[in-house]
Amino acid sequence: MKRVCGAYCLLMVCLLVVPGLCTAEDFLSPSSSEVSFAVPPGEMANPAPGTVELLESSDTPEPSTSSDPTESSTSSEQGEEADQAAVEPSPTEESAESIADPIESVNRAFFHFNDKLYFWVLKPAATGYKAVIPEDGRIGIRNFFSNLTTPVRLVNCLLQAKFKGAGNETVRFVVNTTLGVVGFYDFAKKQFNIEKQEADFGQTLGIWGMGPVFYLDLPILGPSSLRDGLGFAVDASFNPQTYLAFYFWVVGYVNTGGWILEKINEASLTLGEYDSLKKAALDPYIAVREAYHQYRQNKIKK
Repeated sequence: MKRVCGAYCLLMVCLLVVPGLCTAEDFLSPSSSEVSFAVPPGEMANPAPGTVELLESSDTPEPSTSSDPTESSTSSEQGEEADQAAVEPSPTEESAESIADPIESVNRAFFHFNDKLYFWVLKPAATGYKAVIPEDGRIGIRNFFSNLTTPVRLVNCLLQAKFKGAGNETVRFVVNTTLGVVGFYDFAKKQFNIEKQEADFGQTLGIWGMGPVFYLDLPILGPSSLRDGLGFAVDASFNPQTYLAFYFWVVGYVNTGGWILEKINEASLTLGEYDSLKKAALDPYIAVREAYHQYRQNKIKK
């Protein structure tokens, strides 16, 4: 009798408890199909975190396949404009390549002075000089003055740690002074292929890390910068003509005449270059300034 009652009680517990457990399990773990109906329509704008993935996957719109040619051309033009804007440098990058010119008004005044001096004095003198002296003679005179300033290049090669260049300048000076007839003939280049080393103290300062600071247009001397102006003064101390002019006042006049001869001779070998630059430029002052700056930067990089 007791066993029958116990079995009956166990059967009642199974009939009452097990269905309840099954119902609770279904409530705690609803199916995905029931979730979409469990969210009220007013709450669709802010779905529950657990249903974000389901809603996005079910409501994601298909990509538009518009066939309007106007829209496609507009989008392609916008893409090209974006690519072009990415390639073209900004104004800041472009201005970084230019030289500062805080005293432009003063420089422009000296530029106009040098411009008139060239067309009224130097060019006519160089044209007449060119008609009298043949080209070989004018090249020989340029070689002579170049050989005379060898100490300037030699010292700056040493300051720039270009010891091979300093050796070349030494050999060139000895060979050209002797076999080249005091430098009139560039024997070292023609026979031994020993090139002249372009080196000055302004270039040396640039290699040491000094920038041009700002642009200068000096009367008679022409385009320069604060760095190159200081370099010109230092190079003058290496030039043998400076010491000759300092100790012998008579030689000073000779040096002045030699300097004028050197400028006229050089102008006769480059006639037309400044004229072409001035005709091609909208603003000749800016064209000369930027051309000089790029020329000096290239010399420093080399």
